[in-house]
Amino acid sequence: MLTSDQKGAAAELAIATAAAELGIGVWGAYTVERYDLIFDLRPGLLRVQCKWARRHDDVIVVPCYRNRRNRDGLLRQFYSPDEIDAYAAYCADAGKCYFLPMEEFSNRIAIQLRLAPARNNQNLRINWARDYEFAAKLGGLGAVAQLGERRAGSA
Repeated sequence: MLTSDQKGAAAELAIATAAAELGIGVWGAYTVERYDLIFDLRPGLLRVQCKWARRHDDVIVVPCYRNRRNRDGLLRQFYSPDEIDAYAAYCADAGKCYFLPMEEFSNRIAIQLRLAPARNNQNLRINWARDYEFAAKLGGLGAVAQLGERRAGSA
């Protein structure tokens, strides 16, 4: 079984790989920051907080906080739009990475992404996992996609 630190490292590597495969530049922080990676979308940069997501039946749960121990016990810290631009989550059970913009998911304890319809047939306010997969959210934003656009425009 992986420790929390090992899960975080595995998630960060999977997320960086998924972004690079889409042609997105990926940079790591050399100093202690609230974000883990920077995505270069050319021309914009995004501060990305990486998370290990868990699957519970048909729902992927992405925590939107970090826990740290201090002398008073466990301290739960939340992220703000001033610190990060997006969450990126890796779910080992699903084998996929998800991109969750902060403007859609600020002030949350956790984000729930549905893989299958709810048993009570609820359709409103559902975050479908397929809509937040890396290819769905970031597929047209990397350097490879931009190069293809330039070729088409100059031909």
